[in-house]
Amino acid sequence: MTTAKLPDWAQCLFDPAPRYFAIRGGRGSSKSRSVADALILRAAQKPIRVLCAREIQDSIKDSVKRDLDDSIARLGLEDFYTSTQAEIRGVNGSLFLFAGLRSNVSSIKSMAGIDVCWVEEAQTVSRHSLDVLVPTIRQPGSQLIFTWNPLNEHDAVEVMFRKGHEPPRTHRCEVNYVDNPWFPDELRELMEHHRKTDLEAYAHIWLGHFKKRSDALVFRNWRVDDFEAPADAEFRFGADWGYAQDPTVLTRCYLSPDKRTLFVDYEAWAIGCETVNLPELFLEVPGSERWPIVADSSRPETISHMKKHGFKNIHPSVKGAGSIEDGVEFLRSMEIVVHPRCVHVIDELARYSYKVDEAGRVLPVFVDKFNNSIDSLRYALESARRLQTVARKAPKMIPSESRW
Repeated sequence: MTTAKLPDWAQCLFDPAPRYFAIRGGRGSSKSRSVADALILRAAQKPIRVLCAREIQDSIKDSVKRDLDDSIARLGLEDFYTSTQAEIRGVNGSLFLFAGLRSNVSSIKSMAGIDVCWVEEAQTVSRHSLDVLVPTIRQPGSQLIFTWNPLNEHDAVEVMFRKGHEPPRTHRCEVNYVDNPWFPDELRELMEHHRKTDLEAYAHIWLGHFKKRSDALVFRNWRVDDFEAPADAEFRFGADWGYAQDPTVLTRCYLSPDKRTLFVDYEAWAIGCETVNLPELFLEVPGSERWPIVADSSRPETISHMKKHGFKNIHPSVKGAGSIEDGVEFLRSMEIVVHPRCVHVIDELARYSYKVDEAGRVLPVFVDKFNNSIDSLRYALESARRLQTVARKAPKMIPSESRW
């Protein structure tokens, strides 16, 4: 048997504590390969019965059996397992079964002794199928593993595992191509093409974002590209403070000489960062202790703390009526280029949207989600925006004839 090589995120699959694993993300993330490897290893360690299910399975070719067979070969366990057309058996009594949920409701209900259920392509599973399946998997210590590529926020699995409303003992895992140590060059080539030419496809296919109505997206004026800041760049820093569920964010950016392009080249991002640890977080961004930082003014005590701990150039934002709308419009007025390492900035630019009413009309109101990095950029550019506003409102000088 060869030594198993699993990505860091997949180590959770050997933890007996969770009842549910909600593993979601974009294409090329190694979700299926890693779950298959983990289950083949677990079944070799002790006898377990594994049900591999999906909403529709017209034939065994529609199942994850090929993934499991590949794992057996990759792990050198061909002598341990016997793989037939319909099932996989281990010499220790482990058994892998395969079923479609929609067409096998009665047989699913009658299944007993299932230790692990792996539901692949879970975004296609109906609410009815989940209502039948979940209580069926009731063996003591049993687990359900759901893997899927997000499609729509109203899909049954998304509703089931919505953050803050998931069932007890749920382990959530967001996995994308950056988490895959085996991401193939062929997929990387396509991913890079989407990243440069079709940001909506890039966000949905590779970052695992929901499909969005393009007319509801706030930002379409951005792209991802590798670049190095010039030696004479005048950096601007913006900080947004996190709360219970929101991240604390620091971004570094700079404007092109003609002020028409914004380059975002570094970010620091953390949820649940204690105030005492903020200086260490900010130091992840080069130059943050030297350059001015404009921070969310709603936390003056945090700004004071940072001033006392090495960030003497941090100042509160001015804000004011309409500052969010004005700040967003200022960001929309220029081309935005984001370095690939700023994954959270990329994530928010691809997801920040206007509200859509029940009739499908796009409203001139921002959805208050996916905006922490964007808020930090608004703060970073606050002085540039205010200077532009003053220049726009100033009376224009008309040369007199005597000057000519």
